[in-house]
Amino acid sequence: MAFASWRGTVGVVKPTYRPGSLEEFMRLLPDGIACIPLFLGFREGTTDEFRGALDAIEQKVGELAEIGVDLIHPEGAPPFMVHGFQREREILDQWERAHGRPVITSGTTQVDAMRALGMRRIVGVTYFTGAINDVFSQYFADAGFEVLAMAGMDVPFDQVGRLSSREVYAHAKRVFRQHAPADGIYMLGSGWRAMDILAMLEQDLEVPVLHPVPARLWAVQQHFQVRERIPGYGRLLAELPPPAR
Repeated sequence: MAFASWRGTVGVVKPTYRPGSLEEFMRLLPDGIACIPLFLGFREGTTDEFRGALDAIEQKVGELAEIGVDLIHPEGAPPFMVHGFQREREILDQWERAHGRPVITSGTTQVDAMRALGMRRIVGVTYFTGAINDVFSQYFADAGFEVLAMAGMDVPFDQVGRLSSREVYAHAKRVFRQHAPADGIYMLGSGWRAMDILAMLEQDLEVPVLHPVPARLWAVQQHFQVRERIPGYGRLLAELPPPAR
């Protein structure tokens, strides 16, 4: 079975059935790039759930490879970051050899996008609390970034999408001010419904802001050698900087 579009087809594995990020991603994909989504159905958002998900994710990766997509993207930073930066790359190498398709994760797209934007000292904001934020910090530290903070908002995992973008803006701005100087803000998690405040936050704080959906769109365009700038969602999509070499 093979499904293809004239510029390329990406298969994504969504961790949850939460609406928002898939619609945003597909709405902003350049014409000619198709998307085939599969779902895992995470419910708890706990470290144990994330750690135990690899077999289920690989099954979906295999399904997308069988369908014949050109690029496979299992989404969700936590399910891979809990295994660490180096282990994630080992897992991806194994899957690419086994399934004969390139595989990227949220973490790999975000690391590459941060480097392209020249971000080195980062302030992170998440919708998780507790020790898992230390796991996220360590992931980016191992990737070569100086992590000044990884500050969570206390919100139930299944209620993240109900946060207003203004609340997210205020949280990110507060954390940035507490830990300046930083040269970029990182927003972990596709559950944020905050695409509308990215350009505003960049304008007000004069640093790039990285959200998972623009990082995903940027990485897919890079893979398919497409260069369609998308204004209004921050520098990454407005400028399409090339990957750092």
